[in-house]
Amino acid sequence: MPPLPIEPILPELHAALVRSSSAVLQAPPGAGKTTLVPLALLDEPWLAGKKIVMLEPRRLAARAAATRMAELSNDPVGGLVGYRIRRDTKVGPKTRIEVVTEGVLTRIIQHDPALEAYGLVIFDEFHERSLPGDLGLALTLQTQALLRPDLRILVMSATLDGAPVSALLGDAPIVTSEGKSFPVETCWIPRRADQRVEAAMAAAIRQALDHHDGDVLAFLPGAGEIRRTQQMLGEGPFTVDRSPFTDVIPLFGMLPQREQDRAIRPSPAGQRKVVLATSIAETSLTIEGVRVVIDSGLSRVPRFSPASGMTRLTTVRVSRASADQRRGRAGRTAPGTCYRLWAQAEEPGLIPRTTPEILEADLAPLALDLAAQGIAEPGTLRWLDPPPAGAYAHARELLREVGAVDDAGRITDHGRAVALLPVHP
Repeated sequence: MPPLPIEPILPELHAALVRSSSAVLQAPPGAGKTTLVPLALLDEPWLAGKKIVMLEPRRLAARAAATRMAELSNDPVGGLVGYRIRRDTKVGPKTRIEVVTEGVLTRIIQHDPALEAYGLVIFDEFHERSLPGDLGLALTLQTQALLRPDLRILVMSATLDGAPVSALLGDAPIVTSEGKSFPVETCWIPRRADQRVEAAMAAAIRQALDHHDGDVLAFLPGAGEIRRTQQMLGEGPFTVDRSPFTDVIPLFGMLPQREQDRAIRPSPAGQRKVVLATSIAETSLTIEGVRVVIDSGLSRVPRFSPASGMTRLTTVRVSRASADQRRGRAGRTAPGTCYRLWAQAEEPGLIPRTTPEILEADLAPLALDLAAQGIAEPGTLRWLDPPPAGAYAHARELLREVGAVDDAGRITDHGRAVALLPVHP
């Protein structure tokens, strides 16, 4: 097996974490950072036998990363490498690498503010800038500053500008892997104004299967569009000129684990698959065999309305960074092709990057988590983007109205009970 692109820069990463308590690793998708870096750092002297905890923004990615590292270690999941996600934990007494979803770290810190069992916290795919990820980093930086100067922090990202993160971490060294990707030809198939995205996607998939080899990864905004596209293609395997047997498989966050695993497994010999996915497949996951990506150009994100006090899912255009991430999925193991269901002339209108969730989300869960940590004002922490003052004041008022905090913003006994539940306050 040829070496992965991340391997040549591992000595530089080792040196960076010897001379500094924090570091930033920039590496494109497919470089191998998620599965090789934790294993490569496990025997560092500064770790002193403590655990590594690595945060993943999605449950599927957390399980997949832990499974792959366990395979590389010739050990079952729950041995040297385990994971903790909501409603599913596989760790054991010998586990030294824990892969967790981002909200789990907040709970760990609530029970162990000094993170005594851990010597390194890794924030993987930090460019996604989720609200739990930003909160986890802010709390870990506080732990490092006040209780654990020996605690190492490593932020890993595929597309995020590393300079602001480095500054937040106290001018931490930046280590960059150039990665290795194969050329990807881009084709534009503009969707008509009167054409539903599902119809455009189904037509593009049939075209791709007729003209290209390999599996197809198609990005759609949500589960509804995925199901309707699946119905248009036929619920089961179907036949096209160059594809004697092609399976159509959905992939989104609410699917059962068995169905998610089926989507990321390699196709059997002589068979092909079409994976209909949300943005869950943009990063962290490697779907073997993909040679064609078809991008609807759409994503579904939560948007909070202070006027109504409610969060609703909104369909938006993808950012340029997300479109590039999706395109790169076609060139992970061989030359590939990317179909974009919009006009080439529309590309300059794409925003450079997705807006961080902390700037647009309902901050009530964040405010409750901070109150549970004894933090009334977010300004006492270090943030890449601080919570907007107006949205945070609105969140505090909601918590006060439901009795979760008192007039001074301190958490109440009722608030502590609420904070233990995996639901909105």
